Amino acid sequence: MAVSTLLLQKWPLSLPSTTSLYHSRIYEAKTRIRARPISLSIVNAQSDVKKEDIVIVGAGIAGLATAVSLQGLGIRSLVLEQSETLRTEGTSITLFKNGWKVLDAIGVGSNLRSQFLEIEGMVIKSEDGRELRSFKFKDEDESQEVRAVERRVLLEALANQLPSDAISFSSKLSSIERSDKGETLLKLEDDTQMSAKIVIACDGIRSPVAKWMGFSEPRYVGHFAFRGLGFYPDGQPFEPKVIYTYGRGVRAGYVPVSPTKVYWFICYNSLSPGPKITDPSLLRQKTKELVGNWSTELLSIIKSTPDDTIIRTPLVDRWLWPGISPPASTGKVVLVGDAWHPMTPNLGQGACCALEDAVVLAKKLAQAIKFGAMSIEDAFTSYGSERWPRIFPLTVRANLVGTLLQSDNPVVCSVRNNIVVPKLVRLGPMLEHTNFEFEPLY
Repeated sequence: MAVSTLLLQKWPLSLPSTTSLYHSRIYEAKTRIRARPISLSIVNAQSDVKKEDIVIVGAGIAGLATAVSLQGLGIRSLVLEQSETLRTEGTSITLFKNGWKVLDAIGVGSNLRSQFLEIEGMVIKSEDGRELRSFKFKDEDESQEVRAVERRVLLEALANQLPSDAISFSSKLSSIERSDKGETLLKLEDDTQMSAKIVIACDGIRSPVAKWMGFSEPRYVGHFAFRGLGFYPDGQPFEPKVIYTYGRGVRAGYVPVSPTKVYWFICYNSLSPGPKITDPSLLRQKTKELVGNWSTELLSIIKSTPDDTIIRTPLVDRWLWPGISPPASTGKVVLVGDAWHPMTPNLGQGACCALEDAVVLAKKLAQAIKFGAMSIEDAFTSYGSERWPRIFPLTVRANLVGTLLQSDNPVVCSVRNNIVVPKLVRLGPMLEHTNFEFEPLY
């Protein structure tokens, strides 16, 4: 879904929907933050409390990447994961060159490259199958690297870099409080209590830690996404390109992941999130209703998708308004990845930004712990100050791109398909946000 950044850059942003969205988001941010003032309780330390120096909450991409980054710097951490095993549900994640740069820095890039296809370019089509535009990534940027990676394989690759006792499974956070010694007391659902000098919250878009820090709940943006992973045991027949199709209020796409798997998505408008649907037959039925008259290739990929890989999720984000949203840290507790800045997938940067967070935070924390260059609190403040100017614009841009591409207005769709995409879109500016530099970890 990242292809259409240029639509935001080239399309005038004076559309009424964009203006009203901007003002409504400011009002909602103010209202929600006021409704949730930060309330930090103080508790007395207890003798049966386990002691840990650094606890990472959540063994997703952000949590594991942070743990691996810290380990490479000689700093041990304990990762708490609420599930009994790694949460490997889901389909695939598109990683651009900024994500691969981080994976190389923490030692897992080469292993993953050997398993997943490099994507050469993209093709944009209308719902009637007419090709609107095509691109090749290397033509605009020889350093660009795009691959779709299975989430399960990525998590396992990161976890395998850690000691066997680095992840504590079945460890769901129940509450978080401040101790009278300035540490953070974590209470788990099994009644385990843990006192941590440092807490790094990587617990996802519904982060209890972020809520404790005063952050609003992520906001539903008006779109749902179906995702799946088509399986071809005898080999999939598609070229290594992303194929996008734009309709009215609906868009879809697919991309080969490996020699035997193809990732696909369908994004559609819905006024409210509605009830959660997990029945595969109902999910398949809905996809046919949305794109039943579209590309036969897309329909064949959906047909080849195992039931357990089809998911339907509401798209949400949180805009980190300056002066309104809380900072990324309070004391020695800090947020990373989706826990801090959930964003829509329209730029393909959610996972990439989580990986960026991990290496930036690890480097600053090492400077504080190993070299005494700053306090832990200052390290966290520096991390937030460095990351915010990158995260906030990407979150907003991803949202606006999605709003424009999901338009069901026939005039807007006609302009998009006949003028903007064929004549105005340029790939180079569209992917400038994938340029990311950071200090070497080791």
